Amino acid sequence: MLCFLKGMAFVPFLLVTWSSAAFIISYVIAVLFGHVNPFLPYISDTGTTPPESGIFGFMINFSAFLGAATMYTRYKIVEKQNQTSYFSSPIFNLVSLVLGLVGCIGMGIVANFQELTVPVVHDGGALLAFVCGVMYTLLQSIISYKSCPQWNRPSTCHIRMAISAVSCAAVIPMIACASLISITKLEWNPNEKNVTLRISTEINDF
Repeated sequence: MLCFLKGMAFVPFLLVTWSSAAFIISYVIAVLFGHVNPFLPYISDTGTTPPESGIFGFMINFSAFLGAATMYTRYKIVEKQNQTSYFSSPIFNLVSLVLGLVGCIGMGIVANFQELTVPVVHDGGALLAFVCGVMYTLLQSIISYKSCPQWNRPSTCHIRMAISAVSCAAVIPMIACASLISITKLEWNPNEKNVTLRISTEINDF
């Protein structure tokens, strides 16, 4: 068996591949049916109209489950490493896990409540998913530095922190732009008032 699929390592691998497939499949179906503009639609736009909404909801729900499983696995790994060689307060690891699980709940909300049907609930779930997800990656990056060099290479720590920094830089303008517009339709005219804000939000969403 491939080394990266040994033990529980297949869970994060499956999370990435399954989630990527969810976004790509729902996007392709939405474009083929003419439900969204092919140029940078919101991820949520591709899961709003049947038949892609059913596929999007099912696959993102399973992605949320895989995300929770990945985060719990990471929590137990850090817990065991910390017991072997103390490098961080257990509370720090627990807070990270709770934030990650809340983010997964947000993913489930996004999957089950379409943006045009119940926008307040959908947007609340998206906010939980993005904000808690970014905070989770940031805390895990800090934990990686604390456990370096015994459990992590410096290069791994730097990569994780770089991903966290990019995520933070993307989520802040995304929330700022999204708060200034109201999503009431999927098709937007380039001459409309808020189209620039929408495009900015879409770019950061990706």
